[in-house]
Amino acid sequence: MYHHIKKLMYTVRVGTPDPRFGNMLLEQFGGANGELAAAMQYSIQGINCEDSALKDLLMDIGTEELSHLEIIGTLARMHLKPTKTLRQAAEADPLIAIAGGGGVNLYNSQGSAWTADYLKITGEPDVDLRSNIAAEARAKIVYERLINFCDDAGSKDALQFLMTREITHLKAFMTALDSMGKDPLSIGQIPPTAGIVEQFYNDSTGESEYGDKDMRGPWNQGPDIKYVEAPAKMEAQVTQQQIISEINKASR
Repeated sequence: MYHHIKKLMYTVRVGTPDPRFGNMLLEQFGGANGELAAAMQYSIQGINCEDSALKDLLMDIGTEELSHLEIIGTLARMHLKPTKTLRQAAEADPLIAIAGGGGVNLYNSQGSAWTADYLKITGEPDVDLRSNIAAEARAKIVYERLINFCDDAGSKDALQFLMTREITHLKAFMTALDSMGKDPLSIGQIPPTAGIVEQFYNDSTGESEYGDKDMRGPWNQGPDIKYVEAPAKMEAQVTQQQIISEINKASR
């Protein structure tokens, strides 16, 4: 059950509308890392969840994301308002100005329509929580970039609030994942194949004029890791040797 209260979760104030910035804001309205995607992802995960405590968390945050959608939509609409009447302003986002009458719609900043393909829902609580953690991190970065491109103080205040709540949600999802007490590498029910799971393939080799070179680190060395040197390159060399051998045989 949902109930709408005619009050924003955070009051939005815009001094001078900037239609081009309004277009940028649409990324968080109808984009891959935006508020609608988050609201739908968490809520549907919650509907699918059999753990009552985790379901409550997902529905709480999913519902809050709808409030965030209202905030970012209101902010974008305020910045896009001049596109209703001014030709020059309308050129900042012709799709919104002509097809949408200067109001927001479910498009990202490039005019691509929102799609359910944005949602990451597996039905495995620990896997879904990892997706949610990543989603909050991506949204935080998008808000940070929007703040950096914003000149309006009131808009910055609203974006700062939204960005901060991403960290709050990220922390909640991380805590929920930790509370499950699962090994980070324990995914699903079927164990990985021993011997293969420990192998790290060095599939990017050589050095470039920009300073790129083979590197070693904790991800590809240690007592539990077997470092395999360029398996595809070695296979190609073997295949080339076989071809040369066959050519030599045929020429005799």
